[in-house]
Amino acid sequence: MRYAAATVLLLAAVFAATAQRSAFITARDGQLYADGQPYRFVGTNYWYGSLLGLETDRRRGIIRLRRELDTLKRNGITNLRLMAGAEGSGPLNGVTRVGPPLQKSPGQFDAVSLDGLDILLAEMAKRRMRAVIFLSNNWEWSGGFQQYLIWNGVVPDRWLTERPTWDELRDITAKFYFCRECMNGYAGQARYVIGRTNKVTGRRYTDDPTIMAWEIANEPRPMRPASNEAYAKWIAEAAASIKSLDPHHLVTTGHEGSIGTESIELFEKVHADPNIDYLTIHIWPKNWGWFGRDSMAADIESAIGRSLSYIRENADVAVRLRKPLVIEEFGFPRDGHAFSAGSPTTLRDRFYDSILATLGHRRGGITCIAGANFWAFGGTARPIEGQPFWKPGDPPTGDPPMEEQGLNSVFDSDRSTLAIIRRAAPRR
Repeated sequence: MRYAAATVLLLAAVFAATAQRSAFITARDGQLYADGQPYRFVGTNYWYGSLLGLETDRRRGIIRLRRELDTLKRNGITNLRLMAGAEGSGPLNGVTRVGPPLQKSPGQFDAVSLDGLDILLAEMAKRRMRAVIFLSNNWEWSGGFQQYLIWNGVVPDRWLTERPTWDELRDITAKFYFCRECMNGYAGQARYVIGRTNKVTGRRYTDDPTIMAWEIANEPRPMRPASNEAYAKWIAEAAASIKSLDPHHLVTTGHEGSIGTESIELFEKVHADPNIDYLTIHIWPKNWGWFGRDSMAADIESAIGRSLSYIRENADVAVRLRKPLVIEEFGFPRDGHAFSAGSPTTLRDRFYDSILATLGHRRGGITCIAGANFWAFGGTARPIEGQPFWKPGDPPTGDPPMEEQGLNSVFDSDRSTLAIIRRAAPRR
């Protein structure tokens, strides 16, 4: 994608005339608050939204962005989980990562790559939406921890093009928590993003209430039990650093829950840190083997039951810590594991309905489940027939490049799914 400077200048003039100040989101006693009132939301993962404003083709860029934000707002979706930027470019683990990169090489940042995030935040402010921005990634599709390890020579660069086994990937990524240079690289990127001044609004990110929270990373895992202690230490260090840079905004982990740590005790330990304001969990029945690809319909009730049990288990931790919980990723394939935008979503709709019904549930005397962000909004994009995986130049969907396009995306044509989301969204 190429950068369209005229778009930023035009939006700056528009925003100056229309922007309204709103309060920062806060957390206390197990709940989120906005303007002194409990804040509950239905949201989505919209990581590619920060890339659309970089398109010079207005139809593929700003026009698509505005149309999709209007669709989300119309359906009660007011909280968007976003990507700050990618580290490095080209393949990693043999997967083409998204871009353009924010950090092109160690310590070398491309300010222009954040112009799309500026545009997105300005457009969200006009629609009174809130953003959660993750600052790096445990996985390869945006560079993340593995890129820092390769840059610092901890693991060989053959992993740029070779695909590791699951055990190899665990061994590789677990090394991040023992690599001081890697952690410093992450900290430098966090400082760069958090210290940004929005070119459209003229407002520092630290002063922008459109941002609800900074998220340490997407799904940070210790990966191996031997790294648990180093992992917990790094989470605490990163949270304290972010809070020191920006005391106005909430900080969270981007965690999957007890499955991410393989230990409910470790999950509780990292979220007990005073600089972590709320807990997150992700729910992936397909990835976790809770249903079979060829037995989706037969397994759906079991998958729902296990998902609700998982929510309860992790919500009990939130109650003990008296912090809110957000179900910030949950996804389910289309019927028959199809990818086409016109294929049925009967099973997905049942799954969504069950997960969204937990919003606002009380446990231990507090309303601890504050929000739920489905994965992911694919908007006006459509999978390309006969081409399962994303290629550079294709319009992005909600599915990252290493996954089949259309696998978990909710498109603007998915009326039954959007109706379920709309019914669950809190009225304002």
